[in-house]
Amino acid sequence: MSRRGWTVLLSFLIVITLGLVGAFVPVPFVALGPGPTYDTLGAVNKTQIVQVDGAQTYETTGQLRMTTVSLKREVTLFSAFGLWVSGRYALAPREEYIKPGQTEEDVQQQNVKMFQDSQSDAETAAMRHLKKPMKVVVAEVTSGAPADKVIEPGDRLLNVNGRAITQQDDVIAAIENTRPGQPIQVALQRGGQDKTVSVTLGKAPDDRVQGFMGIKGIDRPDVPFKTTIHLQDVGGPSAGLIFSLAIVDRLTPDDLAGGQPVAGTGEIDVKGNVGPIGGIGFKLVAAAEDGAKTFLVPAANCAEAKADPPPGLQLIKVETLDGAVKALEDRKAGRPVPGC
Repeated sequence: MSRRGWTVLLSFLIVITLGLVGAFVPVPFVALGPGPTYDTLGAVNKTQIVQVDGAQTYETTGQLRMTTVSLKREVTLFSAFGLWVSGRYALAPREEYIKPGQTEEDVQQQNVKMFQDSQSDAETAAMRHLKKPMKVVVAEVTSGAPADKVIEPGDRLLNVNGRAITQQDDVIAAIENTRPGQPIQVALQRGGQDKTVSVTLGKAPDDRVQGFMGIKGIDRPDVPFKTTIHLQDVGGPSAGLIFSLAIVDRLTPDDLAGGQPVAGTGEIDVKGNVGPIGGIGFKLVAAAEDGAKTFLVPAANCAEAKADPPPGLQLIKVETLDGAVKALEDRKAGRPVPGC
């Protein structure tokens, strides 16, 4: 073969190699873009997303859409370029979403747990908004702590050191003036049975003066009905606000959406405080594309949200569940609402 022939062959092999690398070798980035939205007042596969059994519920109109971000974890050089050029996706370092040493399964399990926790917190926040009674359930017991092997996760706390327990703040107050080495009585309910146990308090790692049990309690509603959220293949905590609003809407005649398509996002804690989330720009785009005219934005995300919102999408700033409910009621009545 002539020298020219070898040059052509070598160039051809280089092009083929580069093409294979670009098409099949992943790059250390993920792609983020608008994800699907779900109307929490509606159904998926004929199953109501927010279902309440054992209590009176009310007809709702309109939509309360939770929003998501699409995350593409396996990105090649060519696909990364195509996604970036499309203008719908942004690239971010892979290690920001999958930490070194983590597997895809680890990340998936973490996201599922956050999603499940957000559902529980959303229900608790909704019931607190509706003035329903609360109870305190043990979520964790620190290994080796004074309460270890005496109190168990899932126990309902009834009385601690002589103080009736109706919310987690009561537990904190019950041991506020105790000392390490002091025995206290804890009345609890386990498996439907009431019992009283004795715990000798120890020293906390960060407080050597106050007594320490080593439990983490969490507020949960004490109601005679059941709320279930049916939604698969979604992860993370950012749907909490919308879940809470959907539960409130089901249990009251207020009809919060007022026949209109409303979307939103935001973490929520058991006291109804709304926290910031990631990917607000993508969620705004997804909501607008699915027909939303109003979007509930966590106050901490307002600056980013109002930088480049889709045309015609009203942004309402929310800090609490109570505030979000009031804003939707004001919006329906034509009164001013807090904007971003």
